[in-house]
Amino acid sequence: MWFEDTVVYQIYPLGACGAPLQNPGPDAQPVHRLARLQTWVPHLRRLGVGCVLLNPLFESDAHGYDTRDYFTVDRRLGTDDDLKSLCDALHAAGIRVILDAVFNHVGRGFWAFRDVQAHKWDSEYRDWFHIGFDGDSPFGDGFWYEGWEGVYDLVKLDLQNPAVKAHLFDAVRAWVRDYGIDGLRLDVAYCLDAGFLADLRGLADAVKPEFWLLGETLHGDYNRWMNDAACHSVTNYECYKGLYSSFNSANMHEIAYSLDRQFGAQPWCLYTGRHLLSFADNHDVSRIATLLADKNHLRPLYGLLFGMPGVPALYYGSEWGMEGDKRDGDPSLRPAVETPQWNALTDWLAALAAARKGSLALCRGGYRSILVQPRQLIFEREAGGERVLVAVNAAPEPYWAHFDAGAGRAVDLITGQPHDFSGGSELAPYSCYYWKTE
Repeated sequence: MWFEDTVVYQIYPLGACGAPLQNPGPDAQPVHRLARLQTWVPHLRRLGVGCVLLNPLFESDAHGYDTRDYFTVDRRLGTDDDLKSLCDALHAAGIRVILDAVFNHVGRGFWAFRDVQAHKWDSEYRDWFHIGFDGDSPFGDGFWYEGWEGVYDLVKLDLQNPAVKAHLFDAVRAWVRDYGIDGLRLDVAYCLDAGFLADLRGLADAVKPEFWLLGETLHGDYNRWMNDAACHSVTNYECYKGLYSSFNSANMHEIAYSLDRQFGAQPWCLYTGRHLLSFADNHDVSRIATLLADKNHLRPLYGLLFGMPGVPALYYGSEWGMEGDKRDGDPSLRPAVETPQWNALTDWLAALAAARKGSLALCRGGYRSILVQPRQLIFEREAGGERVLVAVNAAPEPYWAHFDAGAGRAVDLITGQPHDFSGGSELAPYSCYYWKTE
């Protein structure tokens, strides 16, 4: 599918566009903040982005994951026409669009839940939720309901209810019809039951050719949510942790172990041939520039991210080194940005994206470890007769690597410079190379 060869760029619109933290209510006029993101299109093209992931856009109570209405763009961002214009501009630039689909739960302001609050047992929507009338909620609703992971601002939907499923699937069809979207990121996919996921996969296969379902997963066996009756791909949190931890602790064995366990050629490897979403940060975790103890590691870390198996994803602002600490609260991770910036790190990321785009091995190749040292890692990607050796040096000094390259010469796909393996290979401080062998 197309996503296997792309670079994803994630935007949290409510934050990036400077929307207030709380929805002002149904009497407030829409504010056309989404138009700001249309000015980002040249930046995205220059960066080499092939797909934009837009976090929640539809009417919600506060942060977007507390939906009020799946069919109306949040008034803090603008109107349905604003979203259509943004999607049209991205598609015209050759950039696909996937939306954040929050199907496990809704906000307390969701219209069907408001009906239950008003009519209690007599509400025709009482079975849309996990509700009991023999208790009370922390808000004094006069009935008990199940919240997502105990958060009662997020009301769990009963996804086995045919009416609920029909409502959500109608929303998906409307998003495809009105905005031409190319896929969905499924929020907390690890909470969605297998039957719902199977039906959603059937809808995805029918609604648009190669419609991508990306599931948010944390830990465990990702094959539970990534198979022919569920998502096409999932978020790779295991390697997310290994990325920054390997650099901070001078222990490349950690990420090497995860990559080999996930993508190696042995029969027990879990996801060989699969394309998980690889990321250094996102809207839920601290920025990578904050997590890294040594900011010089940004270049080799991103080199590793784009060189390893998976679909690389960038989070808005991090491409120019923006910082943000989860301990300061989610708003600190989702700041307003008027215009994107460009610097040496952005140049590097654009070069990585260009190198990956032109390489079948980097997009779809297998994984074979060649050399692992505390601060150095070299591995092979191979597909269709193309071999690329990804070499990373996290040390502040040069490193001479002596290994069997299986070839005498190569060209670095990032810089275009030739490379001779005879006599060993010098890796500059804080460096990464994509050596395509000849």
